[in-house]
Amino acid sequence: MCTLEKRGNIFFLTLTGDDEHRLNPTLIASLRSALSDAKSQSTRGSVLITTAQGKFFSHGFDLKWAQAAGSASASKNRLLQLVELFRPIVADLLALPMPTIAAVTGHAIAAGSMLAMSHDYVLMRSDRGVLYMGELDIGLTIPDYFMALVRSKVALAEARRDLLLRALKVKAEEAVAMRIVHSAHGSVEGTVEAAVRLGEELGKRRWDGEVYAEIRKGMYPELRGMLGLEEKIIVSLSPRL
Repeated sequence: MCTLEKRGNIFFLTLTGDDEHRLNPTLIASLRSALSDAKSQSTRGSVLITTAQGKFFSHGFDLKWAQAAGSASASKNRLLQLVELFRPIVADLLALPMPTIAAVTGHAIAAGSMLAMSHDYVLMRSDRGVLYMGELDIGLTIPDYFMALVRSKVALAEARRDLLLRALKVKAEEAVAMRIVHSAHGSVEGTVEAAVRLGEELGKRRWDGEVYAEIRKGMYPELRGMLGLEEKIIVSLSPRL
């Protein structure tokens, strides 16, 4: 499960508990509810920081839940269900009317990495934790919108290759060098504190959230189209002009 707490202008979305935060229908529904609440409560200057308790940011899709269906075909259907259930999470974050920051305080595996990369900024602890797209190692193909997300967010072709076609377990400093994450920090506390500092800096600009969201969607047209998000034209001139 997850919680949403607002402190000043910053929303803290936290994956709670010491488990692996595997993305199953229950957790996905909880995340969507929290994002909906943040959107409905947003004002100028709002910022979202997503983090997690325990040694995992997220272990990705809950394969144990999928395999519990019994037969191979039933398990496959459950996995495809997770793929489709998670798609709106990426869409929600792409369309959220505020800056978003992922404070990756533990391992981010497969869909867990995609959850992190769906944010505008990714900050990562360097003393423990990896980004790992392990689909190649376990024999799964990668969903189309995952591919679009990686193409949109990872600028270097070599980094995309190593992430997807070598299934590297990427530590924080390596992820910074590969331009996958914004910055690396030496502890859980340091990562969250850096995320808060960045959030406060962004929040001071007091941008119009809807304008911010539309500009974000415009930056990633392939991903926006694949997620079925419409483009809007908004004119909301700042009184400072």
